Amino acid sequence: MAFNTGLSGLRAASVDLDVTGNNIANASTVGFKGSKAQFGDLYASGFLSAGTNPIGDGVRVQDVKQSFGQGNISFTDNGLDMAISGDGFFILNNGGEIRYSRAGQFGIDKEGYVTNNQNMRVQGYTADEDGNLSGIRGDLQIATDNLSPRRTTNLDTDLNLDSRESVLETRVRDIGPLAVTSLQGDSFSVQYADGSPDVNVAIDPAATARQAAATINDVRGLSASATTTATENGITDSSIASANASGTFTFSLDINGAPLALDTNNINSLQDLVDSINNSSEAAISASAVDDGTGTNVLRVIHNQGETLDYSFGDGTTTTDPAPVLGDVNVTADRVVASVSDPADGTFETAFNASPIRITNEFNPLDQRTYNHATSTTIYDSLGNSHELTQFFVKNPSPGNGVGVSEWSVYAQIDGEFVGGSDVTPYTARFDQDGALESINGDPSGEILIDDWIPKDEAGQPNGADGPPASGETVVTPIPEPPTTSAFVINLSGTTQYGAAFGVNDQQQNGYTTGRLSGLDVSDQGVLFARYTNGQSQALGQVALASFNNTNGLSPVGDTSWVETFESGQPIIGAPDTGTLGAIKASSVEESNVDLSAELVNLIIAQRNYQANAKTIETSDAVTQTIINLR
Repeated sequence: MAFNTGLSGLRAASVDLDVTGNNIANASTVGFKGSKAQFGDLYASGFLSAGTNPIGDGVRVQDVKQSFGQGNISFTDNGLDMAISGDGFFILNNGGEIRYSRAGQFGIDKEGYVTNNQNMRVQGYTADEDGNLSGIRGDLQIATDNLSPRRTTNLDTDLNLDSRESVLETRVRDIGPLAVTSLQGDSFSVQYADGSPDVNVAIDPAATARQAAATINDVRGLSASATTTATENGITDSSIASANASGTFTFSLDINGAPLALDTNNINSLQDLVDSINNSSEAAISASAVDDGTGTNVLRVIHNQGETLDYSFGDGTTTTDPAPVLGDVNVTADRVVASVSDPADGTFETAFNASPIRITNEFNPLDQRTYNHATSTTIYDSLGNSHELTQFFVKNPSPGNGVGVSEWSVYAQIDGEFVGGSDVTPYTARFDQDGALESINGDPSGEILIDDWIPKDEAGQPNGADGPPASGETVVTPIPEPPTTSAFVINLSGTTQYGAAFGVNDQQQNGYTTGRLSGLDVSDQGVLFARYTNGQSQALGQVALASFNNTNGLSPVGDTSWVETFESGQPIIGAPDTGTLGAIKASSVEESNVDLSAELVNLIIAQRNYQANAKTIETSDAVTQTIINLR
């Protein structure tokens, strides 16, 4: 009996030495899980009883149990190396056989599959060509092809327009010149575009041009000036010379019946008379010698305030005394004036309707003084060619009475050419009293559909990319995938109009040019991202993890991997960092969880156990020899 007991102890100690030695041998094996031998005593027992004084029959190895505790995580310089922080196993396809491992030393084979050092393929959730994870499990493969270009179909612009900006463009009607005689005694009314009450205007029947202009200037939206021009055809160099030769030269000039003090001594020519008038004390008077159309210079006198002029000229015997000259009125109406009603004689109304609209400081993309704000971004056509889209914002006068509403004009250019018909009719963005965008051209979505863009090259010729929709073709928004035209949407729904400086908060468009694979990244959720030279990244797939209800039931099959058994139960498969599954640490590996110090101590203990059991056999042998030697 003692021999069998000692022999079982030797066997158990040998297994313990083997297990400890294996642990020590794999102390640097990535993903290795240390094992420990578990022993149980042996007793001989009958069917009905174990006997009155049972004696043990030795020891046996009950199990070699692995410890699946977390190993230390260390960083590497390989972007595809992965460590699991928490529960779970990588799923490996070994030629059809599914294995599970914690060793995350991965690379790429010649076909682009993610594999471990034994060319087992890592399994996960595959992604479609747009980077959307499909939820279908398969072998992860990294496509090394160039990323195809994507045309721009949507541009989200989030910016703030400064509500403190002034209206740069002016639109006025130039009315006149109107002879003051046509305005004297006239009555008319002014109607306004913002709905303000009409204003009635009455001109004094005896008003001079200056007085008529002053009356009109008091009306909101109207401004007026007056001038009086008297061309005195009878006063020439020859007539002055004749007057001097025949007698005494006389000349007088009255302003509204009041004589103008002039020095008329030594007037020998028309220029002498011009100088005399210009040297007078009346600053509003100016004189000049002008051609009467026949090559003869005559006197012209202008009063730039519109007073009545009256003159006389004589040579001492004959006096020329024409009728007084009344002035003209020039009127300017700005854009707040919608119309004019003149029931008296229709003079002012007719002149208003016949006057053209004159635009000053009109929008010009080449002149920064004609727009309040501008912002540019890059968009792409179907061939991946880049183009510059510029949006211009011009503040408009507030509609109606200007209470609780504001308007801006929006222009769009691509590579310096207007698109969306904004050169003819700009888009109108309307904001409410809180500075939020109400609508664009009445559309509350805040979208601008550009459907007339023809992508061109640097020479201004079509470059072969998709063009605008065919005539009669309806374009819906958002642009459906895959797009078939160059139409795209500018979304300004996030635009505000606050009393703060203009600023672009965000500007995102969904197009890009072609790109080559430049690197790989792995997220904590195990998603493999491909980075391309065009600045884009795209999901190629997601690593899948498996867990088991009874991890200790897994069967080790070498290469730091395990297979499913009946005792382990079926795998529970999911994405990393979901449920009970751990997270993925990229560019890292999980080291062996073997405690080398503890294993060396266990090695000493196993050695002592082996020696002690050998001593049991030796002692039993000595006792048996003694019995044999009895005579």
